Amino acid sequence: MRSPLLAYPYPTPFSESHFGVKAMSESPRDQEILCEHKPSPAKLDVLGVDHWPVWRKEVSAFPWRYDKTETCYVSRGRFRIIPAGGEPREFKRGDLITFPAGLSCAWEVLEPVEKHYRLDP
Repeated sequence: MRSPLLAYPYPTPFSESHFGVKAMSESPRDQEILCEHKPSPAKLDVLGVDHWPVWRKEVSAFPWRYDKTETCYVSRGRFRIIPAGGEPREFKRGDLITFPAGLSCAWEVLEPVEKHYRLDP
């Protein structure tokens, strides 16, 4: 029987590196999650946040990998991100966050989330 971990098409904090197999990784600096708490309305307007797609998620937990850099603005909710090999970080309404391409992590949605997001080409 195949391991359920092999069902994921991307690395997760619970896959190869968790079981002692050395995985390729970016430098810690390249994998840094950036967060600005409560950016000014003027900054959000310049970025065009109101015109970005909206993503919503109920309370849940799941693995994720960012194939592209994502910038998002949290308009509702609270969640925790646990980067593979890193420390958990919590985010909430009013945060402007940049997740780097290549980041593997686990999401823990603590309160229903709504976020506007933009993927870099």
